Amino acid sequence: MVKVSIITISYNNSSTIAETIDSVLMQSYRNIEYIIVDGKSADNTIGIIKSYGAKINKFVSEKDDGIYHAMNKGIRLAEGDIIGFINADDKLNSKNCLSKIVNLFQAHDIDIVYGDKIYTKEYEPDKIVRYWKAGEYNRKNFKKGWMPPHLSTYIKTAFYREYGLFRTDFRIAADYELLFRFMYKYNAKSKYLPMVIARMRAGGISNRSIKNILVSNYEVYKSWKINGFSVSPFIIARKPISKVTQILGYKL
Repeated sequence: MVKVSIITISYNNSSTIAETIDSVLMQSYRNIEYIIVDGKSADNTIGIIKSYGAKINKFVSEKDDGIYHAMNKGIRLAEGDIIGFINADDKLNSKNCLSKIVNLFQAHDIDIVYGDKIYTKEYEPDKIVRYWKAGEYNRKNFKKGWMPPHLSTYIKTAFYREYGLFRTDFRIAADYELLFRFMYKYNAKSKYLPMVIARMRAGGISNRSIKNILVSNYEVYKSWKINGFSVSPFIIARKPISKVTQILGYKL
């Protein structure tokens, strides 16, 4: 059977980490390697993780240099054929997510499977505020600021090994840069799975302040330059517009 490595990044997430872990352990697909990389939490996060015992295959808790540095640690620890992320404020949307993802990988000669994501209110996780419908891949959409939702994207481990990990010199949009590099620059073969894979609480780092929004959009623009491609500076405006349409589209 194909082994799927699921990586969770955590730091002081004692109020949500159990829900994240349970969403992974409840999966109907059983050949999972579950890895948790913690940033040396000061609350009860570590105790909660340890309470699951051997159900967590690999666990490390130590200081890191940010979320992408921690994600790279998880990738280096992974021994599965496919890698996916679900962070400690988020969860997999249903128990059949991984089985459907693996089925798509097995049915096609592909490197990436991605699906949809929903955002919920931070303190009311049953209330949806944004629906990120990724849609079928169209290379031209990258110029409009498009990307698949990172937490709903699963990538063959071999692709990371060949084409690199997250850039730790990016503060906020290293997920965009990596997916742009894999899909646009190196033409990873991908398939869209039309289902919600991840549920995420609203209020992530990229939207936490005006400064973070500006940094994130600049890093999107920079992603093109460092990979040897040109793009209009207006991509900085087009990406946030796409988020607005996701919010309005859901409410309509």
